[in-house]
Amino acid sequence: MTEENNLATKFDPQAVEAGRYQKWLDQDLFKPSENPDAKPYSIVIPPPNVTGKLHLGHAWDTTLQDMIIRQKRMQGFDTLWLPGMDHAGIATQAKVEEKLKEQGVSRYDLGREKFVEQVWDWKEEYAGHIREQWAKLGLSLDYKRERFTLDDGLSDAVKKVFVSLYEKDLIYRGEYIINWDPQARTALSDIEVIHKDLEGAFYHVSYPLTDGSGVLEIATTRPETMLGDTAIAVHPDDDRYKNLIGKTAILPLVDKEIPIIADSYVDMDFGTGAVKITPAHDPNDFEIGNRHDLPRVNVMNDDGSMNDLAGKYAGMDRFAARKMIVADLKEMGRLIKVEKMTHSVGHSERSGAVVEPRLSTQWFVKMEPLAKEAIDNQKTEDAVKFFPERFNQTFLSWMDNVHDWVISRQLWWGHRIPAWYHKETGEMYVGMEAPKDAENWEQDPDVLDTWFSSALWPFSTMGWPDTEAADFKRYFPTNTLVTGYDIIFFWVSRMIFQSLAFTEERPFENVLIHGLIRDEQGRKMSKSLGNGIDPMDVIEKYGADALRWFLSNGSAPGQDVRFSYEKMDAAWNFINKIWNASRFVLMNVEGMTVEEIDLTGEKTVADRWILTRLNQTVEKVTNLFDQFEFGEAGRQLYNFVWDDFCDWYIEMSKEVLYGEDDASKKTNKSILVYVLDQTLRLLHPIMPFVTEEIWGKIPHSGESLVVAEYPVVHPEYDDADAAKGMEVLKEVIRSVRNIRAEVNTPLSKPITLLIKTNDPAIDTFLVENTNYIERFCNPEELTISADIIAPDLAMSAVLTGAEIYLPLAGLINIDEEIKRLEKELAKWTSEVKRVQGKLANERFVANAPEKVVAEEKAKEKDYLEKQAAVSERIESLRTIG
Repeated sequence: MTEENNLATKFDPQAVEAGRYQKWLDQDLFKPSENPDAKPYSIVIPPPNVTGKLHLGHAWDTTLQDMIIRQKRMQGFDTLWLPGMDHAGIATQAKVEEKLKEQGVSRYDLGREKFVEQVWDWKEEYAGHIREQWAKLGLSLDYKRERFTLDDGLSDAVKKVFVSLYEKDLIYRGEYIINWDPQARTALSDIEVIHKDLEGAFYHVSYPLTDGSGVLEIATTRPETMLGDTAIAVHPDDDRYKNLIGKTAILPLVDKEIPIIADSYVDMDFGTGAVKITPAHDPNDFEIGNRHDLPRVNVMNDDGSMNDLAGKYAGMDRFAARKMIVADLKEMGRLIKVEKMTHSVGHSERSGAVVEPRLSTQWFVKMEPLAKEAIDNQKTEDAVKFFPERFNQTFLSWMDNVHDWVISRQLWWGHRIPAWYHKETGEMYVGMEAPKDAENWEQDPDVLDTWFSSALWPFSTMGWPDTEAADFKRYFPTNTLVTGYDIIFFWVSRMIFQSLAFTEERPFENVLIHGLIRDEQGRKMSKSLGNGIDPMDVIEKYGADALRWFLSNGSAPGQDVRFSYEKMDAAWNFINKIWNASRFVLMNVEGMTVEEIDLTGEKTVADRWILTRLNQTVEKVTNLFDQFEFGEAGRQLYNFVWDDFCDWYIEMSKEVLYGEDDASKKTNKSILVYVLDQTLRLLHPIMPFVTEEIWGKIPHSGESLVVAEYPVVHPEYDDADAAKGMEVLKEVIRSVRNIRAEVNTPLSKPITLLIKTNDPAIDTFLVENTNYIERFCNPEELTISADIIAPDLAMSAVLTGAEIYLPLAGLINIDEEIKRLEKELAKWTSEVKRVQGKLANERFVANAPEKVVAEEKAKEKDYLEKQAAVSERIESLRTIG
């Protein structure tokens, strides 16, 4: 074998993958097609945050995208897979602030401009790490089109959308209770808050009535906010308190008179039926305050400490103040009791800090009209298709119940809000550019929520708002988005309504939703558990192809997947099996050229069968890819490669390769090369490195598998008779091997083999292919006939259209054989019951395709025949016993 076409004796992923990605880049193979007639197919990468390195979830997400785009490229589509990254406002700023803190510096020490420079340095460093990881994974991205959410072009798109929404009265600025992160000192949207069950308490406090006639018992979980109380509310129909409405009570600790008001929001049956109203610190109290024109008293600073309105508690952390307030209430006799309880407490998704509901002036998007348009679109033929379909309901439910979106963030890293305030008059101006007399205006210091720019990603990356941009006209709307179910609300929903609002088209045709990667025990991977897996470590040990194979086969769409090294071992073993099979083929076709591949010669039944199976596999895998059922596609490929090609066809090929018939050898070699070539093409989207390595050594035409033609079905190679016959032949060989194993008779020891045929076609087929039976069963005496009478002392097996007997006198135990056959009878009885139950189902028979119903009826006939034959054999053995 020549050195050039040599494959190493053992699969070494590091050697195979080294330098391969750079070769693909040097050949510029990932760019879109130059064929103007090719149908476009585009994907935009969900942009990873520049906060750190990619994790296994990113590897899964991008592997699925790469598989789709590689297959479409091979199928002749004009493919664009656009890479990019997200500036990730809060998350990235927090990382940089953490780094500066270690150096004893805060962002306020640096000032806004210098701090932002530091964040850009961070971005450049981590963008480099991310690109290295993309390369390790083998992602076929078009780097010439790489985008970043703070690029000039994307920033223009963000400003355009903001200004347009503002002019349509869909963006407004107002004072509302929002979720506040006191650590990051910024507002959060509802979906950036994670709720956790924590042990807390209801603090029951007595508020004395001003007239001295008694007290009202109020329960609160946040006593520190009572310093901002401006009323006590009761239900207007609550007989207990009707006489108190309009009176006043004294706010403990502050010694301030507050009114007792009536509001139907109050639940008479909860607690005492009287509640404190703190409009600046609770969203429901805010609404009540608006209805009753109550003052809003904010007693906290933006860092969660108490402010000057908190009196003697000013400067204290909110939780330290809580302890001291409770102690003071107890001392003054106002603390009635403390009732322990577990309650759900909001935490910042980014910093982990306990979220504080806080009165704040923020920018909001009015969601109702945008949500309605998105919901209505899902009823049209241009609806976004969710895979699995159930996530469409998840999307609709959220859009149905969506609140106005708080989009301003009190950060320095991000898209600055395009609003300016006149320094003297306070007049507000919103526009794409600063006012002409900019020196008299001050820009809003806040930035936009990261998701505001990410929501524009599918079209802003294509050149919008320039609707004549070549990529926008050619590749938008995109075809498929791949993402996890955890960001349907954060990102998918927002892309849909923003795209419909600004391009009048859906952003993508399909959304493939995958789950989360968990550890072997099913736990979410996290730093606190220490169970995170670095995909680069996995690649270092097993190679990218093995990781990609595991990720593509891990689960069905929408389902979580559990990572385990046992599964990685299995993935590596499968690739090694492909490697070894390829070595066998290469050794036997040495010197063969692509021009010498000729499938027109006379073929053995094994040749005709493997070509039929290849067609079936191509059809199934292609259809499964179209439905994003990658796990099932992988199963089909695995079975074809491991069972059909390696375990059966290659072994059967040795009959010809080691024989004397040169014409048959030529045909066999051609089929070996052809099937291997087509198999490598099928596998390439999943495992690009090893398939490219092997393909480069077999006779082929073309520069790379990356742009080679994807397999299609060739009807001329279909041979139903060969397929049916081979299944019988395989059954014979397997049954004989199993019986040999049961009675400990090795293959090297010749045996007598009797095959009783019940079908003339099978009889003819087996007689014509005795060479395979002799090779794989090693009979010293072989009889194939419809007239065979079952010998008394023989092991037996019932096949489709035949029964086999191995007279093994002296080795057979009749009682044990009956037990074995009874298990077999139970199996066929179960199969008969199952298939008859299916056929008895009128809905199945009426709705299933005719072909499927016919297949089930054929199974019923086959199972009944086997059931009868095994039952008859048991009875005959019992008469002997």
